[in-house]
Amino acid sequence: MSPIILRLPVRKLRPAMLRPKVAWLAWLLLPALWLAATEAAARTATARLARITTAVATLEQVRVELEWSADASAGRLRLQARAVDAPELGYRFRNLDWRCPLQRDGNGGWRCDGDLRGGSGGPLRLAIDLGVASTDARLSRGPASLTLRRDAATPDVTRIDLTRVPLAWTQALLAQAWPQARLTAGTLDGQLAITAAKATPLHIAGPLSLRGAALDTPDGMIAAENLGARLALDATLGARDRVIVDGQLLGGELLFGTTYVSLQQRPVALRIEATQQDGQGWQLPHIAWRDDGLLALEGSAALTPGMDIRALDLRLRSDNLAPLRDGYLSGWLGLAGLADLQLSGAADARVRVAEGVLREATVALHGAGFDDPQGRFDFDGLDGDVRFSSDAATPVHSELRWRAGALYGLAFGPARLPFASGDGALRLREAVALPMLGGHASFDHLQLRPPSAGQGLDIRFGLTLEKLDVAQLAEALDWPAFTGELSGRIPQARYANDRLDFDGGLAMQLFGGSVAVSSLAMERPFGVAPTLSADIALDDLDLESLTGVFGFGTITGTLDGRIAGLRLVDWEAVAFDAELHTDRQRGVRQRISQRAVQDLSSVGDASFVTSLQSQLIGLFDDFGYSRLGIACRLADEVCTMDGLSSAGQGFIIVQGSGLPRLTVVGFNRRVDWPTLVERLAAVGKGDVKPVVE
Repeated sequence: MSPIILRLPVRKLRPAMLRPKVAWLAWLLLPALWLAATEAAARTATARLARITTAVATLEQVRVELEWSADASAGRLRLQARAVDAPELGYRFRNLDWRCPLQRDGNGGWRCDGDLRGGSGGPLRLAIDLGVASTDARLSRGPASLTLRRDAATPDVTRIDLTRVPLAWTQALLAQAWPQARLTAGTLDGQLAITAAKATPLHIAGPLSLRGAALDTPDGMIAAENLGARLALDATLGARDRVIVDGQLLGGELLFGTTYVSLQQRPVALRIEATQQDGQGWQLPHIAWRDDGLLALEGSAALTPGMDIRALDLRLRSDNLAPLRDGYLSGWLGLAGLADLQLSGAADARVRVAEGVLREATVALHGAGFDDPQGRFDFDGLDGDVRFSSDAATPVHSELRWRAGALYGLAFGPARLPFASGDGALRLREAVALPMLGGHASFDHLQLRPPSAGQGLDIRFGLTLEKLDVAQLAEALDWPAFTGELSGRIPQARYANDRLDFDGGLAMQLFGGSVAVSSLAMERPFGVAPTLSADIALDDLDLESLTGVFGFGTITGTLDGRIAGLRLVDWEAVAFDAELHTDRQRGVRQRISQRAVQDLSSVGDASFVTSLQSQLIGLFDDFGYSRLGIACRLADEVCTMDGLSSAGQGFIIVQGSGLPRLTVVGFNRRVDWPTLVERLAAVGKGDVKPVVE
């Protein structure tokens, strides 16, 4: 028998219609039945077909073999296909082989049930019953099964029952719409009715249940784990596809880029309506998400053919912000180093995107509070709204208020922030003054530009500090009991790429002198391991007041100096180049107490010597000095020490004056920084006991 080509004129089936293997093998069975009916007297009948073409798939090099003796009540059927290609479904099989005993069912129909093998995979079980009034097919492996039924009374309707079907069986179908997604776990149950009437679109409807579903993408940007769902599907597929999914998600975890959603075991109501024209992206005219007690979302969206967002209009509401952190915000907050942020109150929001660009965003807060357990900031009683617009022609106004707040323990009073937005930026309409530490902190201007066109968040502002009480500042930051005033102006500061840079500087009036801070910058100001860098200049500080605060004996005189290249990581010093020295002024006595000499010696591995009356040194409470100076360059946890000048192998810290003449000399030029900090702490606590050598 020479090979022939068989073409079956059937109506085109859409990808979601039914499990592909069942459809193809149902077509393969037709030649077998023909052989059974026309060659029943023969012991063996064989048909070879070069190609079978259907709207679903093309079968190449098909071989059908039937063994049935004249007196037997059953025969043996074998169907083979070298290749089965279904490009619309994404399936491609090689070397399919189905063997089964073919027998009559006693009612004028046929039945065949046997193993189906293909390639190197394990066998499936395929059973087909061709009755007079119905056709049934069942594909199974272990507890998983897919059952198809068609009745002669309703020839346009096919019913499919799914029982514990592995989601991996649908990988090729998913790849047609979403090539990057990989199904890694989960099972599917459901009952679908497929209506394929002549001259009408294909219609698929019925309930579906997911258990333990998991997927991911190669770039790790989208993933799902242990996802459950109970959904109703209603899909019409034709020149214009329309799909409605309505039901509940039943726990699990979802990841979309930085957004991590933890549903735990909460049921979430979900409804999505989607339409698509051939060759165009999906339109989602209605999206609804209701997670009772956490988040309600409603809106619409449009996707490009590449599944990117082209348009978006979402309205969101949370009546209780407290659980929103763990449910929806942990990814964003963790990225900002705010994983433990405490939220309270309620909020509404709206986001509108057009042509892939953020056009409008509004956040309205109702009695909200944000409290960082690490003490970096705290806002209480937030009310009002913040509105963003990219439309330069029609700016929008909004206003945000709070009852109280704090930054790094520095409390400030109530404030009102009036905003205007247009041209893609949010700005203060006027300067805003905040009462703080007995004075005022004023934002002279502020502009916020959200990420767009490949650029990250950009914030710029000007800041003025007026007569802040340094004593309150010291108490808030757990510093020694400094006193004085802090004033200064930063004409321009910019936050971008997780870095905060300041122009201008700050000036503090401390201990009768001044401290000037310049080159101020911060990295990750609210993130993990924040870093601060600055240059500090000291001028005419009263040493008696300064040493009294630190408990460092008593030294009189005035102090000048600098701390260049200061760098703090998580508020611990890791680098600086410091040099401090006294500044002789007319009428100012320069004396150093014996306790201060001892403290200097204990901290800097120094000793003191006198030129006269060394045996009487213990009788004096203090000594005159002409100069005092010390320097430290910190790098890699080692402080390289220096003083006024060299003295043999050492360096002079205190140069004496008068009688008895006292000189303090340091000998260790490399000091372990943690050890030095411990010694300074011990001196401040008075744990160092004076010892006169």
